[in-house]
Amino acid sequence: QVQLVESGGGLVQTGDSLRLSCAASGRAFSSSAMAWFRQAPGKKKDFVATINPSGGRTAYADSVKGRFTVSRDNAKNTLYLQMNSLKPEDTAVYYCAASWILATSENSYEYWGQGTQVTVSS
Repeated sequence: QVQLVESGGGLVQTGDSLRLSCAASGRAFSSSAMAWFRQAPGKKKDFVATINPSGGRTAYADSVKGRFTVSRDNAKNTLYLQMNSLKPEDTAVYYCAASWILATSENSYEYWGQGTQVTVSS
């Protein structure tokens, strides 16, 4: 079992930055691939970014590439998502997730946090 708790969401303006955090407990965080997904109202959950257990390999959705950076601190059992140059279309609930494998598919992730709302005003 693993517990994930996101934080750092909020209301910002276009062009602003936010850093999301995901605190993990209950399983060897350093052995888990981690990811961020997001879900806008009325839409399906979309992949945002993923990172392998060591932090040496990452992947991003095309829509966030060059603006978002995923990272992790295994000593603190924490996953991060640095979001720069935010746009209104980034508005969504952001979820962190844990898996045994590095993947971009929602179905590959077994454990999920409760989500944190990010709202970008125009």
